[in-house]
Amino acid sequence: MDNSIALVTGANKGIGKEIARLLAGAGLTVYVGSRDAARGERAVEEIGGDARPLVLDVTDAASVAAAVRQVAALDILVNNAGISGEGATPEHEDADAFRRVYETNVFGIVTVTNAFLPALRRSEHPRIVNVSSGTGSLTWSTGPQFPHRGTYAAYRSSKTALNALTVLYAHSLADDGIKVNALAPGLRRTDLNATSVASDGDPAEAAEGAVRLALLPDDGPSGEFFSWDGTSVPW
Repeated sequence: MDNSIALVTGANKGIGKEIARLLAGAGLTVYVGSRDAARGERAVEEIGGDARPLVLDVTDAASVAAAVRQVAALDILVNNAGISGEGATPEHEDADAFRRVYETNVFGIVTVTNAFLPALRRSEHPRIVNVSSGTGSLTWSTGPQFPHRGTYAAYRSSKTALNALTVLYAHSLADDGIKVNALAPGLRRTDLNATSVASDGDPAEAAEGAVRLALLPDDGPSGEFFSWDGTSVPW
């Protein structure tokens, strides 16, 4: 993957920052997507290597278009930007709450992915990694061993929708050689929500799983859902 170029959305903090750090450490040029220019600049300084700041708000079509004009070539897109919303069950979250979460976690990914597809199609080894969540797995959600019962409804359903998009993109982009996979990063110590803030999970550990998918060989899988440790996750 020498001379490869990657873009990580929401990369000024948390798992996204660790993904960018690992990719830069592997010798890639990495665009660090951030809504806030100053935070992006600080993250780039901390990441080092050939990391480059890129102002990118996935919910703003004009911001996405401006970012596309700054990235002439792209091999890897990591759709990491996401928000959680409240930890409520669906009857306690109104439609506006769902819209806010879906705007970033679903519509934003469609906007960014479609905008950067021309660049990805020019790549010899194009990869898309969608950072999802194990809580978006319908199989796990309906299993007796799964502790979550209806909480974080907007967030979890948005990740289920993202999983469906992962499969659909993988199918539709197969002839272009673009591999598209989803990652369940596990509960990590980030500011996503109150549960994650209290976690002792290392974001860097999750980032390793994302990088593994970003650097898949040409005979690697596509249209699949993997945990951070490389094991398969049921849809």
